Amino acid sequence: MEAKAVGKYIRISPQKARLVADVVRGMGVDQAITTLRFMPKKGAGIIQKVIESAVANATQDDQADVDNLYVKSIVIDGGPSLKRIRPRAQGRATGIIKRSSHITVVLDEN
Repeated sequence: MEAKAVGKYIRISPQKARLVADVVRGMGVDQAITTLRFMPKKGAGIIQKVIESAVANATQDDQADVDNLYVKSIVIDGGPSLKRIRPRAQGRATGIIKRSSHITVVLDEN
């Protein structure tokens, strides 16, 4: 029985979020949440929230046992980018791209 949760339009670059996602992929849910709680990265709290949402989705049906759940897959896709301009020397301007992410977490039972 798979459970899924999606976080969309999260204001973190996909590259930074993937660093955190690679650590917890394949872990048990309890171990993954504990690892993310003590990880000093911005993406850790965001991914922890999406994993907890997937756990809540799994318990909604009463078919999944929370103790047997593990992180089957975490996919970090790029979302829309905000384009901004930053003033530079001698009257020039350069572009700043503020990236966003779509985070998909799939949990499964052992």
